[in-house]
Amino acid sequence: MGFESGKVFEEDVFEEEAPGGEEFSELIKYTLPGYIIGLLAGIFLDFQGYQRSPVGQWLVRTLAGEGESIFEGIYSVKQRLRKAEGTMAEAYGWGKLFGLTIPWFIDLGSRLAGVDVYGVQGFYIPYFYALSDQIGANISGMLFLKRKEGSWNAAFERYFRHPVMLASLAVITLVPLGLFGARFLGFSPTTQTYTALETIAANLCWIPPVVGWYVEKYR
Repeated sequence: MGFESGKVFEEDVFEEEAPGGEEFSELIKYTLPGYIIGLLAGIFLDFQGYQRSPVGQWLVRTLAGEGESIFEGIYSVKQRLRKAEGTMAEAYGWGKLFGLTIPWFIDLGSRLAGVDVYGVQGFYIPYFYALSDQIGANISGMLFLKRKEGSWNAAFERYFRHPVMLASLAVITLVPLGLFGARFLGFSPTTQTYTALETIAANLCWIPPVVGWYVEKYR
């Protein structure tokens, strides 16, 4: 496929999947409140003396890592209640909502198994709190493309031409390397504030919606 035909192909994708209005731009504004609420919860729990409380870490990581998923899920519910036509942004929001509880079980199972959640071997726990919803969004987006295209081959072709999906894939694969590196160099979430900051740093879920917003605005 030549450059011009590829450009037309991509324009067709975004005309169909990002028709404007309340789309990825609507999702972007949900990230910052989750960061702020998670950080404030961490500071408050530290002040109350719960620096290493497992329940406190669960709460802080859920708010800092998945707070936006709750809001994005509400957005998807609103779209469905309005009976709006299904879009990539809506599918993205549903996927993030469905991935919300996965890290809770991973965290609990790791603690019961005796994993050092403060050391290098526990680096994956904040990863799943920060990005399990992103993994869910990526899968949901892939299923959306499959439904639109009718075959897996065509869906994968569009997947690897869709900037939002590629940005999501990059975040999913690169963040765990950063978390592992930070733990290896000595970082440890020994307070709830550190727990919040680690989760916020890993929660790059805002990148794919920003890419989607940019494409909507300048395509």
